[in-house]
Amino acid sequence: MHYSTKTTAAENLVTQCLILGVFEGRKPGETLNALDTGAAAALKAALKKGDMTGKPGQTLLLYAVDGIRAERVMLIGLGKKRDLTARTLASAVENAVAQLNESAARDCALVLPPELETAADIYAATRDVVLATEGRLYRFDQCKSRKDRPARPLTRMTLITGSRSIANTARKALAHGQAIASGMNLARDLANLPGNICTPSYLASQARKLGSRFSNMKVSALTEKQMERLGMGALLSVSRGSREPARLIVMEYNGGRKGSKPVVLVGKGLTFDAGGISIKPSANMDEMKYDMCGGASVIGTLQACAELQLPVNVVGIVPSSENLPDGAANKPGDIVTSMAGLTIEILNTDAEGRLILCDALTYAERFKPAAVVDIATLTGACVVALGHHTTGLLANDDKLADELFQAGEAINDPCWRLPMNDDYRKQLDSNFADLANIGGKGAGTITAACFLGAFTEKYKWAHLDIAGTAWKSSDKNATGRPVPLLMQMLLARCKLAE
Repeated sequence: MHYSTKTTAAENLVTQCLILGVFEGRKPGETLNALDTGAAAALKAALKKGDMTGKPGQTLLLYAVDGIRAERVMLIGLGKKRDLTARTLASAVENAVAQLNESAARDCALVLPPELETAADIYAATRDVVLATEGRLYRFDQCKSRKDRPARPLTRMTLITGSRSIANTARKALAHGQAIASGMNLARDLANLPGNICTPSYLASQARKLGSRFSNMKVSALTEKQMERLGMGALLSVSRGSREPARLIVMEYNGGRKGSKPVVLVGKGLTFDAGGISIKPSANMDEMKYDMCGGASVIGTLQACAELQLPVNVVGIVPSSENLPDGAANKPGDIVTSMAGLTIEILNTDAEGRLILCDALTYAERFKPAAVVDIATLTGACVVALGHHTTGLLANDDKLADELFQAGEAINDPCWRLPMNDDYRKQLDSNFADLANIGGKGAGTITAACFLGAFTEKYKWAHLDIAGTAWKSSDKNATGRPVPLLMQMLLARCKLAE
């Protein structure tokens, strides 16, 4: 989709569909009142017929409206005027886009409601409209021989603003929204691919493609022999059960000052997780291709950083492997030695994500990070605790935790902090090793984070458990989260978010 802004009077714009908001109770609001007398009267007359009341989700498509040059006018319900937010506008536009994409209209124009008064409101609304539109238009059909796509898809959206200053804010938000959406779509594509295509080597090749696109991004992928020399016994113990070789993907984006400490993002890249010897139930095991969504979100975020040329240094690390049952696979009771030198008793081979992450987190030390955030589909317990709406957040630094929480709130990609203290850490005590890889039935999300915390004592660190938010079981589709949260955090660090 191509996006642009204009300050043209709405009734004079030549477009195949003009989108106007209406508030609940058939109240036209300032958008319709700002139209010239004839156009406003025609639309108010249409509203009086009662086909829409302005409730959220409602749309009304009109043709050849007097006084308006657009071929069509779509009225969208915005709900109560006092409840108007960037999120409610984006949701309403998403419904309109879905309908228009199946029509003959190939371009549309949205009038930003004048009720959005501040620059922050305009920025958030514009950005969220882009994210909602791209999310609704996203299709994954790479593996289908026949592509079921609209014959005349929607390809262009113009945002009509009331002044040049608002237009400038909107243009900035459009650039941010498009880069974030592009990163989300890359993450979705990688996650939706089946495990026989999206292997650790394939993930590495996709990361290298980004490195070739951007001159200030360096990409490498460590082989198993290189990891063995580094002492990554935890990570390599997981890959032993697979014929696919593991990779440690390292992406270095240098957009900031030379020598400034980078933000390091570490994403779990299990391209398929059968559970190993502690094999998972067969029902819905196909969804375990999504166990690399953390790694996919890191790759998507690095792409968005590079597209915007953010003035910050960011390192992405993706430990990638498969977890399958095999004669060489980990067995319950095995003890392995991590890169940090800590020994780990493997009580459950399905708790493998933390094994590959712990070595990657130790590897992150060499970058002398300003902060490290790991992202992982780590525990089913997080789905029980927070459902599919909110990402789990745990951290060893209050300021970093608050930074991530505020970023999630600002971009509608929420996370919620859970406690992490010595009482939980004791659940990982082992009779035979420095620590066990599981902590029993209770507080599984927290004990998993406590395990990772044992390898992050040398820097500020936060953990995002995206097991409930990375994909939707209902329609078997990746969400691209938490690319928005991560990008909002980085934009705020660069002082570029409103």
